[in-house]
Amino acid sequence: MRIAVAIPCYKVTQHVMGVIAAIGPEVDVIYAVDDACPNQSGKYIEEHNTDARVRVLYNPENRGVGGAIVTAYKAAIADGMDIVVKIDGDGQMNPALLPQFVRPLLRRQADYTKGNRFYRPESVENMPSVRLFGNAVLSFLTKLSCGYWNVMDPTNGYTAVRTQVLKELPLDKLERRYFFETDMLFRLNTVRAVVKDVPMDSVYADEESNLKIGKILPEFLRKHASRLWRRYVYNYLVRDFNVGTVYSIGGVLMLLVGSVFGLCHWIESANSNRPATSGTVMFAALPILVGIQCLIAFLHFDVGNVPSEPLSQNLDDDPLP
Repeated sequence: MRIAVAIPCYKVTQHVMGVIAAIGPEVDVIYAVDDACPNQSGKYIEEHNTDARVRVLYNPENRGVGGAIVTAYKAAIADGMDIVVKIDGDGQMNPALLPQFVRPLLRRQADYTKGNRFYRPESVENMPSVRLFGNAVLSFLTKLSCGYWNVMDPTNGYTAVRTQVLKELPLDKLERRYFFETDMLFRLNTVRAVVKDVPMDSVYADEESNLKIGKILPEFLRKHASRLWRRYVYNYLVRDFNVGTVYSIGGVLMLLVGSVFGLCHWIESANSNRPATSGTVMFAALPILVGIQCLIAFLHFDVGNVPSEPLSQNLDDDPLP
């Protein structure tokens, strides 16, 4: 199995050479992607690099972390790599953990692995409380919109993926900036790829984050809602029509019937100054209660519908015995 490392390089000249030096001999190729860096990270690496495995790639314009990684993914596919591991160039991801990310892929236990800084309580002791809360909220939204209820820490960028699986994804349609990791999970779910978390410790320096919560929150909510709707249509209406479909449609219809019936009679009661009868209240409440139970049943079905058979097993290029 040929293993490659992808390093997005944007204002990382202070740390990137140390990251490259720490990458072990199990890696065949290291793609350093200069994402139109104003500090000319690519030239800096070429001038100071002594590792023959390093190949510097240049994006003509800044495409964000997603655009940089897609450039490396395409190069890895073209070069016949089997696994691509993404490590940031800012020194906050320990290259020594790389075998732990690759092992489930080599054993065909997963198609995609990602870091999880929440696995051990000790790992989050130094994490700022705001980031801790924000990641917890983002994790739940991602579980809901992407369907991977078994993973945590969706914005973690330490990942590994089989190139066989990458060939099944529309790489040019992936989000290019802050939503890249979440969109990657959504795309993986559409092809039923297996995703596993790898425990890792969080590392935070004194750097100032470029992520402005107030600015990107409406965009994140809109994109999560879009992925949730698209995943539902594809998995429960187009690809399959199952008991989860019945639960969800029935639940929504019951909620609408109960709510509309109750609202109409409430308005009528308010205009006539006559209280609604107990029967009217029951006719309004019962569909709402049943609808809520149906939606809970759908949610339970969706949690149990997480992909469990690695896609790479069916995409194996080796001939059958």
